[in-house]
Amino acid sequence: MDVLIRPGDSMWYYSQVFQLPLQLIVDSNPYINPQALLPQQPIKIPGYVTNSYAIQRGDSIWAIAQRINMPSDAILLLNPTINPNQLHIGQIIVLPVRITWRVVNGKQDYDYRTMMNDIEKLQMTYPFLLNRSIGNSVLSNTIPGLFIGNGQKHVHFNASFHANEWITTPIVMTFLNDYLLSLTNSSPIRGLYTLPLYMQTNLSIVPMVNPDGVDLVLNGPPANETIQKKLIGWNNGRTDFSGWKANMNGVDLNDQFPAEWELERERNRKTPGPRDYGGERPLSEPESIAMAKLTKEMNFARVLALHTQGQEIYWGFQGLEPPESEPLVNEFARVSGYKPVQTIDSYAGYKDWFIQDWRRPGYTVELGLGTNPLPITQFDEIYEEMLGIFLVALDW
Repeated sequence: MDVLIRPGDSMWYYSQVFQLPLQLIVDSNPYINPQALLPQQPIKIPGYVTNSYAIQRGDSIWAIAQRINMPSDAILLLNPTINPNQLHIGQIIVLPVRITWRVVNGKQDYDYRTMMNDIEKLQMTYPFLLNRSIGNSVLSNTIPGLFIGNGQKHVHFNASFHANEWITTPIVMTFLNDYLLSLTNSSPIRGLYTLPLYMQTNLSIVPMVNPDGVDLVLNGPPANETIQKKLIGWNNGRTDFSGWKANMNGVDLNDQFPAEWELERERNRKTPGPRDYGGERPLSEPESIAMAKLTKEMNFARVLALHTQGQEIYWGFQGLEPPESEPLVNEFARVSGYKPVQTIDSYAGYKDWFIQDWRRPGYTVELGLGTNPLPITQFDEIYEEMLGIFLVALDW
């Protein structure tokens, strides 16, 4: 929602009128100097939309403001040309409406287009949420990186490295939506007020590392016959791609990182396919290159890679994990009921590489139980299990 700056207004005043933390307004307007507001300049107010309203008999700006539980000046800011002393029946004005509901509907087949539409809606409503491309997929789909927070501690979540584990994307997108709602409504999540998290943490989210693969699982192969033929061949002649984990080059993106990659290569398949082919070399794929580049740029304090399934949290790699990894994973286990597992016979994963090269806490979280792809009917249960993990990862 935009309002036009008036002489004498300040961002602090807007924070009082719209009952929002000042920092959210400042961060929603990065190109405006808070100390030098220019009259008639539009300024973004996060967490609000507008509704049209036709003046009724007996209405006044004060009475309308009382009904919507807002200061009168909130209405006057949105209607700078009206004379509050000369309202007439049928006159159309604009009213502010605080967003108290989710934009994201995670309980559906959540493909790339759905995610991109949701990101656009979230950014329109919460302009302090930043979105920038971290790279492109094999089919040239933009891989969005979402950034939220004003702090010095950098924390990272990612989802859908594996195509048939796509339920991880609506899980993390729903958490993002709830975090935004909590910030703009000053409402706690599980008793925890989130503005301190925002002020101390910069959260990075890559909600769909493998967009081409997710679309392949949910929507089938693209129309291009050459690509179709190649994919069906790699899929052992099957046209059912529900079990596909890899990207569109048949490379398993979580076997792509230079962390004992040769050991993983030795025991896995040597040709493209639906799973377990780590490519001809580490970081050969555009999606894994994008993730490596982002990680090097951002200097994360900790990372969570979301996968399915097993209700387990893998937290070690070759004994290189730092001492703080264990108490943190134990807290994750306490709030989720998931089982911490220090060591598994697996290499070349994203969290393996992060632990190896940064010596900081990295976690692979295996959401839910069952056979991939997990049914969307598990969404609510998985989200409740993960909510505590997300909060602890930010608060620790």
